[in-house]
Amino acid sequence: MLYAAELALPADATAISERATALGVYQLPIGPEDADKVPSERFEGQINRRTWRVEGSGTVLQILAPLREQLVEQGYEVRLDCAARDCGGFGFRFGIEVVPTPDMMVDISRFHFLSAAKGREAVSVLVSRAGGAAFVQMISVRPPDAVPVLSKPVVQAPAEPDPVRPVELAKVLEVRGHAVLTDLVFESGSTRLREGQYGSLKELAGYLAATPQHRLLLVGHTDSVGSLAQNTRISERRAQSVKERLVEAYEADGTRIDVAGAGYLAPIASNLVPEGREANRRVEAVLLAN
Repeated sequence: MLYAAELALPADATAISERATALGVYQLPIGPEDADKVPSERFEGQINRRTWRVEGSGTVLQILAPLREQLVEQGYEVRLDCAARDCGGFGFRFGIEVVPTPDMMVDISRFHFLSAAKGREAVSVLVSRAGGAAFVQMISVRPPDAVPVLSKPVVQAPAEPDPVRPVELAKVLEVRGHAVLTDLVFESGSTRLREGQYGSLKELAGYLAATPQHRLLLVGHTDSVGSLAQNTRISERRAQSVKERLVEAYEADGTRIDVAGAGYLAPIASNLVPEGREANRRVEAVLLAN
C-alpha cells in the first residue's frame, strides 16, 4: 500500500485498523467550525484511513507535535492546527470524517486536529484521549497518477465498499483485553443473530481452541433508549445468541464462554446522536484467564 505521507508513530502505538479507497474524494478540513459548517478543500485520489491506539500518559499535543514536524520536513504546508475548543468542539467533531468507534475514539474536550497539503496530496491527523489511552487517526490522499513514495508494490483496492483490514482479533484481545465484534448483525427488532458466516466468531473459536488457558466473556451493550432493566435483558440475550452461534456453528467450547448484559452502562460514544447510539449497540468479547 502506498501512502501520501509515511509518519513514524510513537513506539508504544498499536495499529488498530486500515481502510482504503482506490479512488475517492476527501474534503480536507482547513478551518474551524463556523455556523455548523467546517471549511474544507476537495482532494481526489487514493484515500487511506488508518488508526492507532497509543498507551501511556502523553498528552494529545505531545503525540501530535512530532507528527506535525515530520509532515513539515516532508514538504507539507499546514492548513489547520487546532485544539478541541479552538476547532469548534462538538460541531467540528461531527463536521469532519472520523473512523467509526471503537477503531477511533474521540473525547469532545480532549482532541487536537491537524491538516496539511503538498500539491495534490493531503493529510489529516486527529489525536484524542479516551480512558487511559490515546487514539490517532490519519487520513491521507494521493492522486492516482502520483509517483510512488514507497518502494512497496501497489495493492489495488476496490472502490466500494471500502475494505477494512483490522489487526488480528487475537492481538486486539491480548493488547486491549477486549474487542468489539463489529461484523455481527441481528434480526431487526430482535435479539436473534442473523444467519450467515461471521469472521469474528470463526476467529474467536479458533483462538479458544489454541489457548486453553483462556476464557471469554461475551458482553452485550445497548443505547440509552428505554429503561435500564429492559436494556440489560436485551443486551444479555444478544450476548447469549452470539454464544449459541459460536458453539453450534463454530464448535467453540461453551464451558469456557460466559455471557453478561451491561445495558447502556458502558457507552463508547454519545447517545445524543444517531451515530453514537448505533456504535453503542454492540457485543464485545472480553478475555479472561482460566
